[in-house]
Amino acid sequence: MEQFQHKFIEVQGLKLHVAEIGSGPNVVMFLHGFPEIWYSWRHQMVAMARAGFRVLAPDFRGYGLSDPPPELEKASFGDLIKDLGALLDALGIDKVFLVAKDFGVFPAYMFSLLHQERVQGVVTLGFPHRSPSHPIKYHEHLPEGFYISRWREPGRAEADFGCLDAKTVVRNIYILFSRSEIPIAAENQEIMDIVDPSTPLPSWFTELDLEEYSSLYQKSGVRTALQIPYRSSKEDLGITDFIIKVPSLLVMGGKDYVLKFPGIEEYIRSEKVKEFVPQLEIVFSPEGTHFIQEQSPNEVNQLILDFLKKHI
Repeated sequence: MEQFQHKFIEVQGLKLHVAEIGSGPNVVMFLHGFPEIWYSWRHQMVAMARAGFRVLAPDFRGYGLSDPPPELEKASFGDLIKDLGALLDALGIDKVFLVAKDFGVFPAYMFSLLHQERVQGVVTLGFPHRSPSHPIKYHEHLPEGFYISRWREPGRAEADFGCLDAKTVVRNIYILFSRSEIPIAAENQEIMDIVDPSTPLPSWFTELDLEEYSSLYQKSGVRTALQIPYRSSKEDLGITDFIIKVPSLLVMGGKDYVLKFPGIEEYIRSEKVKEFVPQLEIVFSPEGTHFIQEQSPNEVNQLILDFLKKHI
């Protein structure tokens, strides 16, 4: 990965890792989801750089090569939003396009609400913007073994993951989350037990990719990844108007398990989401999974580039 530059930038007392490639007046910052790191955007970063953009992808605090927060149990989404602003300041960037996936969608959109003047547009994958005025309480309609409910229990996921090395944990999560069914464990089963050890990796995720992930997770572990997003509350950020006022694009895989969350698919397909994101384009990729940016990089790259060029 010699074409990427790697920097460590001190933010709020932590050294955060940022991968960078490309140059140009317009900047794109990629925000990863769980259990991802900057590397999950490798295909998109190269494509955007070749198209003339300056491209950055940080590891969130406690992920990959970034320092963990000092008081883990107090770590929150608010920290990620502040980190994002501080990173842009440190890098001398006034305005940016944000591309976010999974739980990264929340800090991306909240940052655009708090600092609209700094955001040229937002692209999200795998999850829509949700306003507190329209909560979707899917937990109430799913069994006790729902993976998010399990991972919210302090100690339980640590014990589950602790039985395996980092490489196996990442392998299992990539296998589980690339399926079209929600990961739900039986009553006397843990989430890691759902995966048969003989199950192959998805064809688009290689053993070399797995090695890259697992080597970086050797440093960070999964403790911060369990706190944010699964155990941190979405605290009051002082936002009263949750209508997104910047151009936005939502890319959803038609086989993304998130569409099985009660209420989510109807919220998107009925375009109820556009009440809160008026300038939203929605694209469904029929064969796409939750890892669509790695599964179908050419398709996703083109969708993002078309959006960026439209809103420069």
